[in-house]
Amino acid sequence: MSVASSSPRLPFSSAARSLLLAGATLSLLNAAPVAAQAPDTVDSASAEDDFAGGIVVTARRRAEDAQDVPVALSVVGGDQFEQRGDYTLAAVQQVAPSLQLFSFNPRNTNINIRGLGSNVALTNDGLENGVGVYVDDVYYGRVGSSQFELVDLAQIEVLRGPQGTLFGKNTTAGAINITTRQPEFDFGGQAEATLGDYGLHQVRGSVTGPITDWAAVRISLSDTHRDGFLRNIHDGARIHDYDNFTARGQLLLKPSDNFTVRLIGDYGRQTLNCCVRLPSTVFTTYDDGTTIANNFNQRAARAGYTPLPTDPFARRVDVDAHFQANMNQWGVSGKADWDLGPVTLTSITAYRKWNWHPANDADNTPLSVNTLAEQANRQKQFSQELRLGNNGEGRLHYTIGAYYFWQIINGYGASGYGSDAPLWLFPNADPVTRNAAVNGFVARSTSNPQTKSAALFGQASYDLVPDRLSLTLGLRYTHEKKQGSFNQWWAEGNDLSSLTPAQRTAAITLRNALNPVTSYSVGFTDDSLSGLATLSYKVTPDILVYASYSRGNKSGGLNLTNTPAGVSPAVGPEKVDNYEAGIKSQFWDGKLTLNAAAFWTDIFDYQTAIVEQIAGSNTSRNYITNIPQARARGFEVDSTLALSKHLNLNASLAYTDAYYVDFKNGPTPVESLNPTTGGSPVSDLSGKPLSGVPSWSWSAGGDFALPLGETALGSAEIYGRADYSWRSSYYTAVSDSRYSLVPSYGIANARIGFRTEDGAFDLSIWAKNLFDKDYVDTLSVANTGLVTATVGDPRTAGVTLRTKF
Repeated sequence: MSVASSSPRLPFSSAARSLLLAGATLSLLNAAPVAAQAPDTVDSASAEDDFAGGIVVTARRRAEDAQDVPVALSVVGGDQFEQRGDYTLAAVQQVAPSLQLFSFNPRNTNINIRGLGSNVALTNDGLENGVGVYVDDVYYGRVGSSQFELVDLAQIEVLRGPQGTLFGKNTTAGAINITTRQPEFDFGGQAEATLGDYGLHQVRGSVTGPITDWAAVRISLSDTHRDGFLRNIHDGARIHDYDNFTARGQLLLKPSDNFTVRLIGDYGRQTLNCCVRLPSTVFTTYDDGTTIANNFNQRAARAGYTPLPTDPFARRVDVDAHFQANMNQWGVSGKADWDLGPVTLTSITAYRKWNWHPANDADNTPLSVNTLAEQANRQKQFSQELRLGNNGEGRLHYTIGAYYFWQIINGYGASGYGSDAPLWLFPNADPVTRNAAVNGFVARSTSNPQTKSAALFGQASYDLVPDRLSLTLGLRYTHEKKQGSFNQWWAEGNDLSSLTPAQRTAAITLRNALNPVTSYSVGFTDDSLSGLATLSYKVTPDILVYASYSRGNKSGGLNLTNTPAGVSPAVGPEKVDNYEAGIKSQFWDGKLTLNAAAFWTDIFDYQTAIVEQIAGSNTSRNYITNIPQARARGFEVDSTLALSKHLNLNASLAYTDAYYVDFKNGPTPVESLNPTTGGSPVSDLSGKPLSGVPSWSWSAGGDFALPLGETALGSAEIYGRADYSWRSSYYTAVSDSRYSLVPSYGIANARIGFRTEDGAFDLSIWAKNLFDKDYVDTLSVANTGLVTATVGDPRTAGVTLRTKF
């Protein structure tokens, strides 16, 4: 709960200082293309400093020491992001092992916590992620909109398990709660410039201060560019580069000690020459030894094309089509806190837009096969949240609220085929017919899934025994209405009227096999109850044990695509029962923190994306559906050790056993399906592991500071940080194809630098993926036997100069 506090408001009568702030603000705005945003510093106005030796979190909508919250969570402070030099959501998984993030491109990003959220697959606009992402209390409706660089970061809380009795949107797997720094009534700022290999140059900056004695402003900017990690031998260009610009402006109004308004506006833009998958391997026979008909090697041979060697770590591709992964977004929000004495009333209003502009080379060759393969998005959302929470230190703490969310995603799809497509796709068809049907054929589509969600929620904690035994109960009622339509039509192509009737019929059949003319609408209404019950006990002032049960619900989805016959366009809702027990403890006067949690989660009607091969062909179909039951169980351990004021260590471990309990009609792995002998596209995957979930993951790190005393620049120190994260192997196909098994890997990062005590000078050198580990993120298995990979970044190194004023 946010409470309007009586923070110091300094008189700001100095005209010079007013002009300095205004000038700095205007300079940052005018320098937008190359503007900088400084990372968070350890001694900034971060929530972490509010408790001596502790971390303040708002997981229960009020400021609490993380050790007093009976919730499994990980907290990553802005200072840790600064020391790592990472400012994206993907970096969190390297210090929070229970979090997994996989990305084919920004739109097709999958996030799961404890193995749940979304499986490794292309994003479907009609399905929500089970992990909610919030930035300053605002829910982001599409995961892609969270893939911009974060600016002015205070901290990130990763909450595990179902959320909803306190958070605005209902989620079944967890939530990522991102908090940025507020404007301050003391003038100040930070700036940072980074240079590195692969052409990396980055500038970040932030300035804050009062404009009156009751209003303060903060302007933050970030601009990053990096050349590509891959080489396209078709034209010699470096691809998979990175170009990101982010701006954020805030206005804090405190007309009185009991009323606060925080207004935020932000803009982000990414321009990426991305994303092409790398050749990993090719298999040409099924497990029974039968040759795969029309496999990748056969197709390449017919076209007279010699593919690249299947070595993803050569980081080379050979493609001819235009590709890009461009997006932009903007949003505004207003949060008002009104302290009424016994209670505080909070209102959060937000409106956001996200635009996705992709292009792809879907055939991964320099041949003119797939000339168009894209799904553009224009997303808009509005949310309104009202909360009422009690103040004070009594035995009862409660929060009640109401939430409304509206979203529409206008999708624009395109599939196009070039001169090499007829022979590549249909070698056995009549040459005249296939050329007329496929060469130059373009199909386009539109979709418009729309969500309207309204909820009432509340949670209360009562100290049955003051400072010892506490009971927490929460309840949420959600009403959601979803509707949408899908339309696909033939936009371009050869005139078929010159063909014979038999050829014309055959040509239409070929086009329907690729992109049939389709039009339908679907919609439904869903009502659900979710809740929470937690009992916690303070064994000693420094040891808390707890046990909890929570029920989570995620509303149904919409299959707005080429829905195969027999597959419903409406996907049922998902329900989760989560059981958890944990301990939070501190020893040695708070120097050692040791937390652990064990969980057992049953998911009913688990929503997942399916890629299924059509028997008797090399064609696959994609759709979302419900799996009757899945389960995730395991444990997590988090620890920190402050050996001294200048030396800190941290380590985390997560074990997750996530598997299908009941999935009798799962997709058959490509290598196990021989359609020529009547092989079934359906297999019983009950008992098999969920995709995208490593069984084991752990991370460890440490930071140090070596005081140098007085130097020519003033009091200073040498400082450094190193960390290592490791994940065991995992599948990236729902079918658990053995060709989709990603090997285990570990990554090390390090930084060392010199800084003055006042932060005016900070120079450091750093390396990411210090030992240049070659590792794979995802593997995709095509029914032609081609396996392609997305790989992790190679070692990068650079230098960063920071200043604080």
